[in-house]
Amino acid sequence: MSTNLNGKVAFINGGSRGIGAASARRLAREGATVAIGYAASASAAEALVAEIEAAGGNAIAVKADATDAAALTQAIDGVAARFGRLDILLNSAGVLLMGPVDQFSLEDFDKTVAVNVRAVFVASKAAAAHMTDGGRIINIGSTNAQRMPFAGGAAYAMSKSALTGLVKGMARDLGSRGITVNNVAPGPVDTEMNPATGDFAATMHGLMAIPRHGHADEIAAMVAYLASPEAAFVTGADLLIDGGFAA
Repeated sequence: MSTNLNGKVAFINGGSRGIGAASARRLAREGATVAIGYAASASAAEALVAEIEAAGGNAIAVKADATDAAALTQAIDGVAARFGRLDILLNSAGVLLMGPVDQFSLEDFDKTVAVNVRAVFVASKAAAAHMTDGGRIINIGSTNAQRMPFAGGAAYAMSKSALTGLVKGMARDLGSRGITVNNVAPGPVDTEMNPATGDFAATMHGLMAIPRHGHADEIAAMVAYLASPEAAFVTGADLLIDGGFAA
């Protein structure tokens, strides 16, 4: 195990599966105590905690509904109070709802904004209140903020584009306190949300310089870098890790 993050405490919103879970494993291996926020999948979160602890890491599971601002704030405040600090926030919770704009429901639009944008703002505001010099706020964005080559993705692309502006603004707000704020913008990654065996996989690979799905561990490596002391001069960035999807 590396010791880059020894003594650090990380809260991962949407940490029970996919990129969030891979990042929880990686940050724990780097020495951080990891709080895995989940909305509904308690069993998956608890199983991940057991896995991390069996590997010698420290983790807890925390219920945190990304659509409930009060509950999300309370969860983050609770983690900071329990461990006496909060150093890293990873906003990994997200939804992917597709449909042409003339058929896309307002309910789905509101849910997209609530989870992909509003929850990031809520969690970041709550976490920043507990962070000191060296704090890290990291969001999982998307290459679709720069390129949406399919019909039906307008709302999703908009929500991920919004994070780019939010990150640049928050980086200015928090930089004087030594807190960095960045996006990690993946391309297609082999998760439950977008499996490598999915119906659109071959089409997506045809648009890429490296024609395959990424692995969640590859995205987690970028997260770990941004969380580390080595990334102290990186802020306000939107870092593509997409196999050349947007190239």
